[in-house]
Amino acid sequence: MTSTAPSGPLAGVRVIDLASVVMGPYAAQLLGDMGADVIKVEPPAGDLTRITHPQRHPGMGQLALNVNRNKRSIVLDLKSADGQAALLKLVSTADILLTNMRPGALARLGLDYERLSTANPKLIYCNAQGFRTDSDRAGLAAYDEIVQASSGFVDLMRRATGQPNYAPSILADKVCALTITYAVLAALVHQRATGAGQQVEVPMTDTLLAFNLVEHLSGHTFEPPMGATGFNRSMAEPHRAVRTKDGWACILPYTDRNIAAFFEAVGEPDLAADQRFQDPGQRANNFSALYALVEQFAPMYTTAEWQEICGARSIPFAPVLELEDAAADPYFDPMLTVADHPTEGAYRQVGFPVRFSATPATIREHCPTLGQHTGEILAELGLDNPNGGSAAG
Repeated sequence: MTSTAPSGPLAGVRVIDLASVVMGPYAAQLLGDMGADVIKVEPPAGDLTRITHPQRHPGMGQLALNVNRNKRSIVLDLKSADGQAALLKLVSTADILLTNMRPGALARLGLDYERLSTANPKLIYCNAQGFRTDSDRAGLAAYDEIVQASSGFVDLMRRATGQPNYAPSILADKVCALTITYAVLAALVHQRATGAGQQVEVPMTDTLLAFNLVEHLSGHTFEPPMGATGFNRSMAEPHRAVRTKDGWACILPYTDRNIAAFFEAVGEPDLAADQRFQDPGQRANNFSALYALVEQFAPMYTTAEWQEICGARSIPFAPVLELEDAAADPYFDPMLTVADHPTEGAYRQVGFPVRFSATPATIREHCPTLGQHTGEILAELGLDNPNGGSAAG
């Protein structure tokens, strides 16, 4: 952990994080990891991530620690004139503003693109919400599960598992956070070339639909359709990890060579000549049969033996690690480090996964406490210290 000035490919870029929960704050954290000066604007009660549990002290929930590093926190009451004035002055110094407030709330607060772009014509104003602002669903609340259901993802789970389950991860929030990140970086390239900002809208449901349909549009890619939706390999039963003699593993013979090597390893070389598996076109309709055979033969060997067998034959393989074991895997040592937070003590920190050879990302600051930098930031803007109560409310 360092406290040096921001470095990295985005050094010199200022981001206003006017977002809550995970999607917007996670995107802002990624920008901060890459060197941006990120200022997190919070209401007097704080962002909702601050109340997540477990936590050692009020306002410093585990989720807040995981999406708010490399940021400075300022508390502004945006329902007050002083709070709005302070935000406008802050926006005038920024390159990027991220928000996931619903359009109606932004309009009521006077924080729409038209007003803020007048204050700063170079501003990249990114609003992300459940549905497009030009649709009849624009004002609807949309949590991660709503987006999974609306985009077809829950139906994919139903087809694959027999139950319309949600992903055991806030998938939509995190996919959309990555989309926000690349979208505002593209707009930043345009801003640097022209001096002009723009509005960037990231509708969550549209984003997850596009994500789903890369492979699952399948036969409906063609007009008229040449088959059903759903990518056969992913939807095949049983497309899952398999039980070995002593545990679980992902054994995935994929190419002609992989398939032949797998059947040779289990003493059934004739199965490699089975017409169902002879070429990609045949396999596309017979993945269920292939995976059923993998599942049938997997208990012949232990997980360690399969790792050796597959490694020697270049068959894709991985042991199924419990989440705790994955976190303890020495491979991930560079990604998971123990840091010492000034108020929260020792905690585990997830690193930035991308490596830049010339401008490496850095983790410079811990998640700030609520309003930790209010006085500092307002002083930079030439405004009164919030101890007087004006901007903070």
